[in-house]
Amino acid sequence: MVTSPLSLRRVSYAIIALMMFGALILAWSALQQQESTLAIRPVSQGASVPDGFSIWHHLDANGIRFKSITPQDDVLLIKFDSSAQSAAAKAVLDRTLPQGYIIAQQEDDSHVASWMSRLRDSSHRFG
Repeated sequence: MVTSPLSLRRVSYAIIALMMFGALILAWSALQQQESTLAIRPVSQGASVPDGFSIWHHLDANGIRFKSITPQDDVLLIKFDSSAQSAAAKAVLDRTLPQGYIIAQQEDDSHVASWMSRLRDSSHRFG
């Protein structure tokens, strides 16, 4: 059985197209599953952050699911599965927490920083 160069070329193009499509699907799924973090800080220095239990109560009463609530230094970090959950939580906490707290979306650049440090490393020079 003899295969023509045209059919081999078509098969190789099809394999390359499938690999590119698979890479796009993986990249899309990675972007869709990025978690989001809210940071709650007191406005005045020396004031305490709100209690994690009260935050849990406000979010649970409004049906908002979260991954974790972690105190870190003078900030209370709340992790969510999506930015939509984070936005809903921010709206609830803006409404229910007393004045004196800053509630802000915290950018999670750990993946970007990790890749940038790898690219800038002197042992991995290109060229």
